[in-house]
Amino acid sequence: MDELKLELKKLVIKAANLEDVTPADIADADPLFVEGLGLDSIDALEITVALEASYGISLTDSDTAKAAFASIDTLAAFVAQHRKK
Repeated sequence: MDELKLELKKLVIKAANLEDVTPADIADADPLFVEGLGLDSIDALEITVALEASYGISLTDSDTAKAAFASIDTLAAFVAQHRKK
């Protein structure tokens, strides 16, 4: 699971174009949106597209997406359960 979390941190950094952020800067349990990394809805869309391309995951339900995007921990659990690639 640690390898998946590192992959996801890199995916988030790339998809959200976070130039001054490294994977080490992102704590697994920290919120990704608002007070955490400060991501917004456009970042969520970019991350969703990247998840679909990388793992074959389609997030169409906003409640599911909100729960999955809470932190790297929740995102890793979601990807581990739903990945097709």
